[in-house]
Amino acid sequence: MRLPVLFIGHGAPTNALADNAYTKALAKLGRDLPRPEAILCVSAHWITPGSRISVVDHPKTIHDFSGFPPEMYQIQYPANGAPEIAREVSKALLLPTDETWGLDHGTWTVLKHMYPKVDVPIFQLSLDQSKTFKENLELGKRLEPLRAKGLLIIGSGNLTHNLGQIIWDQEAKPVDWAVEFDTKAKEALEKRDENLLTEPASWGKGLFRKAHPTADHYLPLLYALGASTEKDKLSYPYEGFEYGTLSMRMVRWG
Repeated sequence: MRLPVLFIGHGAPTNALADNAYTKALAKLGRDLPRPEAILCVSAHWITPGSRISVVDHPKTIHDFSGFPPEMYQIQYPANGAPEIAREVSKALLLPTDETWGLDHGTWTVLKHMYPKVDVPIFQLSLDQSKTFKENLELGKRLEPLRAKGLLIIGSGNLTHNLGQIIWDQEAKPVDWAVEFDTKAKEALEKRDENLLTEPASWGKGLFRKAHPTADHYLPLLYALGASTEKDKLSYPYEGFEYGTLSMRMVRWG
């Protein structure tokens, strides 16, 4: 069974505790998707020198944030890892394994709503801080055959992510540059315009750097795009913004 590919805008960690339209869309995704053998997540919050595959029997819940309410640090997502599958993937991709990483909040805050029973094994692929955008996309393309083996591939980041410009009002009206970037990205995804999506300078007027002062929350999109094909039906399980500047768009291929 061939699984879809997802890009999820994960937003603030507090979404783990929220009950709103966004979290309901995550829950619906979990119900609607075919049952995966395991999940491979590429998160904005695991960045390493060189790509790595996590190989852990019982990955720890990582609370990789600060300044949030105490209840956030009490959340556990005790999923099983998928070490045997992860080792097969590491051999297929010629990537080293890692036995130290767990599940960062780009992963567990999303899966807490998608799979609340914590009954799907999970492992992660790190972001290589030395790769170009095109190299990240090409690595994503090497993930595509895994879909036929029952793996659900998820890229977790945000289509816009500039914390320096954030408006600390969850209901704030989206700012113009965030809307412009989100709209252009959507159009580029529909055209599968790899040149635009891998060339920050081509967005014009400094738009890319406005939306992404650092690329960590954007790169998971390239992995998800790479793992998709032109034959996949493209859809958006959720579209919207939070705090005025964070695009929470979800993208589904297949």
